[in-house]
Amino acid sequence: MKIVTQNFKNGQVRLIDAPPPQLQPGGVLVRTRASLISVGTDRSMIHLSQKTSLQKAKERPDLVKRVIGKIKTDGLMNTYRAVKNIMEAPLPLGYSLAGEVSGVGAGAELFQVGDRVACAGAGYANHAEQVWVPKNLVVPAPDTLSWDEASFVTLGAIAVHGVRQAEVQFGATVAIIGLGLVGQLAARICLAAGYRVVGVDIDPARNELARLSGVLAASEPSEEVVHQVLTISRGIGADAVIVCAAAKDSSDTLKLAADLVKDRGRVVVVGDVGMDIPRREYYAKEIEVRLSRSYGPGRYDPDYEEKGRGYPPGYVRWTETENMSSFLDLVAAGRIRLDDLISHSFPIDQAEVAYGLVTGQSAEPVLGVVLTYPEEPDLRPRRDINLGSRPAAASPGRINLGLIGAGAFAKGVLLPAFMAQREVSLTGVAAAKGYTAQVVAERYQAEFSASEAETVLADPQITAVAIATRHDSHAALAIQALNRGKHVFLEKPLCIHEEELSAVMTAVAAHPELVLMVGFNRRFSPLAGQLKAHFAPRSAPLALIYRVNAGRIPLGDKSSWVHDPDLGGGRIIGEVCHFVDLLLFLTGARPVWVQATSAAQGRQTQATNDVVTLTIALDDGSLGTIHYFANGSRAYPKERVEVFGQDKTAVLDNFRTLELASGQGTRKIKRMNQQKGFEEEVAAFIQGIRENTYPIPWPDLMDTTLVTFRALDSLRTGLPVKVG
Repeated sequence: MKIVTQNFKNGQVRLIDAPPPQLQPGGVLVRTRASLISVGTDRSMIHLSQKTSLQKAKERPDLVKRVIGKIKTDGLMNTYRAVKNIMEAPLPLGYSLAGEVSGVGAGAELFQVGDRVACAGAGYANHAEQVWVPKNLVVPAPDTLSWDEASFVTLGAIAVHGVRQAEVQFGATVAIIGLGLVGQLAARICLAAGYRVVGVDIDPARNELARLSGVLAASEPSEEVVHQVLTISRGIGADAVIVCAAAKDSSDTLKLAADLVKDRGRVVVVGDVGMDIPRREYYAKEIEVRLSRSYGPGRYDPDYEEKGRGYPPGYVRWTETENMSSFLDLVAAGRIRLDDLISHSFPIDQAEVAYGLVTGQSAEPVLGVVLTYPEEPDLRPRRDINLGSRPAAASPGRINLGLIGAGAFAKGVLLPAFMAQREVSLTGVAAAKGYTAQVVAERYQAEFSASEAETVLADPQITAVAIATRHDSHAALAIQALNRGKHVFLEKPLCIHEEELSAVMTAVAAHPELVLMVGFNRRFSPLAGQLKAHFAPRSAPLALIYRVNAGRIPLGDKSSWVHDPDLGGGRIIGEVCHFVDLLLFLTGARPVWVQATSAAQGRQTQATNDVVTLTIALDDGSLGTIHYFANGSRAYPKERVEVFGQDKTAVLDNFRTLELASGQGTRKIKRMNQQKGFEEEVAAFIQGIRENTYPIPWPDLMDTTLVTFRALDSLRTGLPVKVG
C-alpha cells in the first residue's frame, strides 16, 4: 500500500510502498477513501525539519539539554547514534481521514466490515491506503456526507472543543483570531450555535471567505476590529475570544484578544501562539485564559485512546469521540458547509506534489487539501525490494535473520549489532504498523517486509529470528519460532507470566538443536567481564550493591507501556531482570530467596514498581542488593555496581569506568563511551548457533525470570520469598 512519510532530518516528504498494518484488538482496519492535510500543522512540522541542526536546537532547547546530559552519562558516540537514529526515522504524516472498515479487531465489534467511518489520531489516521485505528478514535460517517467532507473530522473536532471551552450562551458575541482551516470551522460552528461572530486574520482572502459564510465582520488586526466587536456586542465586548492563529514567536495575538474580550470574559487558546500574557491588560479585566487541548477529553490518555476505556457520561459528557461525531452531525444536517474550504484535491499518487504546495513551493493560496484514494488499493506484503547486493540465501555458514518488531531499540541498537556480523544477512522484517518494516527492509536490503509476524516465522529461508516486540508477545513468539525450527534472539524479558515460563521451558526441551537467547546484554560488557575476573579464582561469598537511577516514566506517557502489567509486565519484570542477570553472572550462583521493599509498601501506586529495593540471597553465600530508583535526576548516571569480597573491591560506574582495588593497589579503567555489551551479546548468539550452545545458560534465564516474579510476590506480602 502507499503511505506518506517525512524524514525529520531533511524534511523530505516521500510516498512509499509498504505492507498494510496489522489488525489488532481494540480497533479496526480502515480502507481510506479521503484524507485531509492539516496545512498549518503539517507546514510547521516540515518547516521545522528543514531547518539546520542549530535552528532545530533553538526551537527545542529542552531536547538539547537532554542530549547534553546523555553525552555526559553515555558518551559522545552512543549519543550520536541515538540522535541519528531518531533524526533519520521516517514519520507518517496525516491525522484525519474517512473510509470503509475492512477489518474488525476483538473488542471493537460495534463496527462491522463495510461501515463508513471517519478517523482521527496522529500515528493512526495517516495518509495511507489502509490504517489501523483504535475504536475510540473512530466514529460513523453519515451516508449523506461525501468522503471529502468526512475527512475533515479531526480538524472539526479541534474546532468543536475550542468552542466548547469558550462556554458561552445563545446570543453571545465570539471573536475568532486566525481564520485558517480550524478558525473557519470554529466560526461556522459558532454560527450554527447561534452566536454573533467576528473574525480576524492578516489574509484578506480568508476574511472574505469568513464573511461569505455568515460572519458579521472580518478584518485584519487593527483598532477597527475592536470597534466592530464593540458595535456588534452593543458596547460590551466579545464574551469569548477563540485564538486559532499560529504565531508561537509572538504574544501580540493574546494582547489583541485582551482588547477584544469583555470584562471577565474568556480567552481560549487553540493555536500555537506565544503565551507571554500581558498581565496588566488581563488583570484589569480579570480575563480567564483557557487552553483547548486538541480534540477534547480523552486526548493523550492511553487508557481512553489505545485501550478503549470510556469515561462516565455523567462526569465527562463531551469526549473527543463525541466531538468528532457532533461535528459530522452538523455537516450532515447542512448546518456547516465544507466544499468552499477545499482549495485543492490530489490523488494519493501525487501526495508529494500536494505537500510541495502546502510548504509554500507555490504562490497559489492554499486552505484545505484533500488526498483521494483508489477503491481497490494494492495491500499485498512487499517483496523483492532490493536483492542486488544480498548474498545468496544458501551460502554456507550464513545466518538469514528475520526481525519481528522494528521500534527505536531494534533499529538503533539491535540491527546495527547484527548487521556488523559478517555471517548475518537480513531476510525479512515484520512490524505491526507495516511502514516501519518497509523502512528497515529498504535500509538493509532485506528480501521482504510485512506487518504479520507469521510472514517471518513461515519463511523457510530464515534460520534465526530476533524478536523485539512488546513484552506481552515475547513468550508466544519465541515458542512459535522454536517450533518452526528457528534460533531465537529474544529481547528481555523472557516472559511476563509464570505459565508462559513453563510453556517456554517445554519448547526449549523439545528443540535441543536450537538456541534461545534473551537480550541480557550487560553480562557481555567487556568491563563486566573484567570485573568478574578481578575476583577469580573465588573461594568466598561476594557482597554486591547495584544502584539504578531508572528515571521516572509518568503513568500517562504515551511513548511507554511498561507500567501496564498486561503489556509490559511492569518495571520489575520488564527492566529489573537486566540487573538480576548481571548479579547472577558476576557470582556464578543461583538465587535462594528474594525480598522486595518499595517506597509505597502495601499501597498499589506507581512507586510500587518504581522505587524499590531487592535483596537476593544466593546459594554460594553471596548477597546481592538492587536499588531501583525512579525518583532521581536523569542528569545523573544511570547504573553503578559495587562488589566486595576476598579483600577486594570493584566499582563499575555506568559501564564507562571500572575501578579494581586489591592489596596491590587500585587500577582504573576508563572508556570514552558506554560498553553495555550489545555488540558482544549478538556475537555470542552467532557463536552459540555455530557451536549449538546457549550463550546464557538456561538455568540463569529461568532464575532471573523467577526472581522478578517472586519479587512481586514479596512486594504483596512484605516477606522474603523462596525463588525455587
